[in-house]
Amino acid sequence: MKAFVLFILFIFTLSLSELFAQNTLSCQWEEVIEQLSVASEDQDININNIIEELTERIQEPLNINTVTKEQLEQFSFLTDIQIENILAYLYIHGQMQTIYELQMVEDMDRQTIQYLTPFVYAEPVKTKEAIPSLKQILRYGKNEVLTRFDIPFYERKGYRKEYLGPAIYNSLRYSFRYKDHLYTGFTAEKDAGEPFGALHNTKGYDFYSFYFFLRNIGKLKALAVGNYRLSFGQGLVLSNDFIMGKTSALSTITSRNSQVKKHSSTDEYNYFRGLATTVQWNEFTFSGFYSHRSLDGITKDESITSINKTGQHRTQKEADRRGVLTLQATGGNVSYHKNGLKVGATGIYYFFDKPYYPQVREYSKYNLRGNNFHNLGIDYKYRWNRFTFIGETAIGKGGGMATLNTVSYSPVSSYQFMFVQRYYSRDYWAFFARSFSEGGYVQNESGYYLAVEASPIRHWKFFLSADYFRFPWLKYLIDKPSSGFDGIVQSTYSPCKNLNMFLRYQYKQKEKNYTNTDKTKSVQPIYHHKWRYRLNYVPVDQLTLRFTFDYNAIYPKPAKVSDGFQFVQSVGYAFKKVPLKLELQGSYFHTDDYASRVYSYEKGMLNSFYSPSFYGIGNRLAMHVRWDIHKNWMVMAKYGQTTYYDREEIGSGNDLIYSNRKQDLQVQVKVKF
Repeated sequence: MKAFVLFILFIFTLSLSELFAQNTLSCQWEEVIEQLSVASEDQDININNIIEELTERIQEPLNINTVTKEQLEQFSFLTDIQIENILAYLYIHGQMQTIYELQMVEDMDRQTIQYLTPFVYAEPVKTKEAIPSLKQILRYGKNEVLTRFDIPFYERKGYRKEYLGPAIYNSLRYSFRYKDHLYTGFTAEKDAGEPFGALHNTKGYDFYSFYFFLRNIGKLKALAVGNYRLSFGQGLVLSNDFIMGKTSALSTITSRNSQVKKHSSTDEYNYFRGLATTVQWNEFTFSGFYSHRSLDGITKDESITSINKTGQHRTQKEADRRGVLTLQATGGNVSYHKNGLKVGATGIYYFFDKPYYPQVREYSKYNLRGNNFHNLGIDYKYRWNRFTFIGETAIGKGGGMATLNTVSYSPVSSYQFMFVQRYYSRDYWAFFARSFSEGGYVQNESGYYLAVEASPIRHWKFFLSADYFRFPWLKYLIDKPSSGFDGIVQSTYSPCKNLNMFLRYQYKQKEKNYTNTDKTKSVQPIYHHKWRYRLNYVPVDQLTLRFTFDYNAIYPKPAKVSDGFQFVQSVGYAFKKVPLKLELQGSYFHTDDYASRVYSYEKGMLNSFYSPSFYGIGNRLAMHVRWDIHKNWMVMAKYGQTTYYDREEIGSGNDLIYSNRKQDLQVQVKVKF
């Protein structure tokens, strides 16, 4: 009944919106973030780094007339052909006088231009920019202080006995930036439940991060001191980047960011600490790095048995595991790039201060153990007319190998085809690898992925993908070699600039362990069906409306079917005379259990991403407010409330909440000077 009421409210809201005069669609770059939410479901990954990069780029947009290929490659919604065509247009026709000239670039469609517009501007350049002096940097550089507080209006079980600190989360960030050349600053964070200035955190915050980063100063392409991230090739050897993988956009499949990046986010695990640099000499690019940092983990008999990645130190047990092991790493990359050919080599050598001997399980028997490790990979890319071939092949210490190869073809701007082949042997082990995969690891997997993106009819875009994968050896909760299939079909309709909608269906079949009635175990297939309908409507520049419907169904072969659905309605409004933006979002969900859980993307604080999952019966209400008090002051707040109708308690263990309602408040303040 409540779902029906929400649906009626949506229809009523949409009918009221017709009273507004139609206007140009305000670009909502959150659509790009929505792609990330689809890719990150069911994956234990932190994508705040890429959110931060996009946010910073909006604050410091690129001049399209001086943009480089490497800078354009950071936008996942741009294809290789679109990037080449933008650069070719500038070379042939000269500088753009207005950003709307992007409409004249071959293969640039309306949606892509809308995505790109917030990140670039057009301004004539008369003279080449000289290397800035220290006086210029200090005078024209921009300082920013950003702090955030998360305040829960509930109590978890752990705060009664186990957790050592208060329930409030706080982070503090200072950054200094000069154009696109110099970045420096620090980040401090205290997770909820961690003490502040007491016990094991006598220095205040639990986590501190410092970075100094130079970019594009003559032949020096990058210099990072402090905390930084790396990504080379397709990530089979080394990548700290988030790999989007199988989404409904072909441009997100492969990795293009072979570079050194600063690390300024609150991610406490996925980074290096030390020194890294990149130098360009003609067609060659040389990169080298050294890292020395401590990690959380468990040691036994002077050996490392496990490594913790959460960065949380709320209990005494978690505090005792803090920084008990040291990891050192060194390596580099060399690449050659001329015309349509690019070839590179990446190598890394890393070792722990104690032997690494995690507990042996049957599914992990091929994981390497010991003290020192290495990986070496060769990456390659060749562009010929409208064909692109890209890939990487790597080997590890134990003799295992991994290879990923992609062929894409775009006969005309409205059609694109892609084929991806991957093979990761069961004995290939790379501690820092992250790439295209189904199982989440660059190990024990092979597969073939085929996708088509087409716009055969005006206002319509269709996407179709199919992925067949195999796990040649056992995996966690799968006690035999297994296989599966993952397919996506999506149709998008955009009849005008301020209205678009899509319908997506995803079918996935995998195998998992199942306990029979006689308590014996067997491996059985599981069939997963996902439907999503999304409608975006912007009647005027100040008002945005979004409606989403999700339906999930899980069919374990010998067990009961589990299914569920969700309605989500959001309304955003930007006031004309007051620098205030308001967004309200409400949802109702109804699922049988955790297996049929649903996900919902919500607008969060700056440099953060929030896509929670829900199961059971309940609703979620969220209100997001942004107030730009002054050009140098910004206050953002978000209030959220989740109510469950089918339970009296939420969560389990130390995270147990003795109520069916969960309320929280987030506040963020930004000051620029």
